[in-house]
Amino acid sequence: MRRFLAIIKFVFFLQVHVLFSNFQEETKTIIPGAESLEEFIPFLENKKIGLVSNSSSIIITDNKRIHLLDTLLKLNQKIKAVFAPEHGFLSDKENGAVIRNDFDVKRQINIYSLYGKYKKPSPNQLKDIDIMLFDLQDVGARFYTYLSTLYYTMKACADNKIPLIILDRPNPNGHYIDGPILEKEFISFVGILEIPIVHGMTLGEIAKMINGENLFNSKCEVKVIKVKNYIHDMQYDLPIPPSPNLPNKVSVNLYPSLCLFEQTPVSIGRGTNFQFQIYGNPRFESSFSFVPKPNLGSQNPKHEGVTCYGKDLRMLERVSKIEIKWLIEAYTQYPEKDKFFHPGFSLLAGTKSLELQIKNNWTEKEIRKSWESGLKNFKKIREKYLLYP
Repeated sequence: MRRFLAIIKFVFFLQVHVLFSNFQEETKTIIPGAESLEEFIPFLENKKIGLVSNSSSIIITDNKRIHLLDTLLKLNQKIKAVFAPEHGFLSDKENGAVIRNDFDVKRQINIYSLYGKYKKPSPNQLKDIDIMLFDLQDVGARFYTYLSTLYYTMKACADNKIPLIILDRPNPNGHYIDGPILEKEFISFVGILEIPIVHGMTLGEIAKMINGENLFNSKCEVKVIKVKNYIHDMQYDLPIPPSPNLPNKVSVNLYPSLCLFEQTPVSIGRGTNFQFQIYGNPRFESSFSFVPKPNLGSQNPKHEGVTCYGKDLRMLERVSKIEIKWLIEAYTQYPEKDKFFHPGFSLLAGTKSLELQIKNNWTEKEIRKSWESGLKNFKKIREKYLLYP
């Protein structure tokens, strides 16, 4: 009997220890790769550096936010050029806006656009570069274009035999994996890899997968500076918005679900202060309404100046799946069914199937079941490249 009680006590002790350890782990401060200067600065010494960066590339020290570029310049590193993704170096341009090459007079540095005429750094832009640094805050959705910028940066580095250091950052939607797998015929800049809409990986992990799955003719020499104290399931609130229309953690969390509305007549709040937290259309019926008007994030918002009726999702708890029920409900409400899905919808979905399933009145359960096989196969591949629990 005493031995039995001793075993119970020991098991109880282990359970308490594990719970306390998990609590300690969750309360540790997350340290993005960019803040681990001691791990990557030695690789930059006496090198001419190219930096893929925007306003999310910050280092927080003593509650002060300092841009990585300014930190590197202060450390006398030789930054030869900056490469900016969609939304520009200052992250202040609306979605789809063409970003032009620029010159930072204060810092005396060329800023090359990766969202203009070219999506990939050119050999001419890289001719004076010895090493590339990549530091962008992703949001974990296949159609968020920073992933495509990573892909083309890796391709350029592989082609020009330039090593790439990725300063990894947490994925705020890293706690789940969901959605249809992109099919080859729908590869585009809003879907560059054959992965689900929500992949549950950091950009550092995806870079390892791109190399490991031999997606280029030649491998890119990549070093990932890991995030400290991070696990995929934890909630991570971004210190600054990664782009103009993702102003807070609710919008970031709902982005993978609501972005599918972009290629429909439904507004997701562009032209309001609640982007990706509400949705609606002038022809819906609802007690909740909003009126899109031009603002910094959208100069010509969908249904500009017209009252839209729909749903307010701002008080919703953190979602852990793509809420396709909203898409189904919106399609059901819209009177002109043949005009609901725009041509670009399949590029966002990564497949023609989702549109056809909704048109043919498939239930949410039936649609999700059609994703199961693809997600199962993806998870097996994904597991090989994970850097975090």
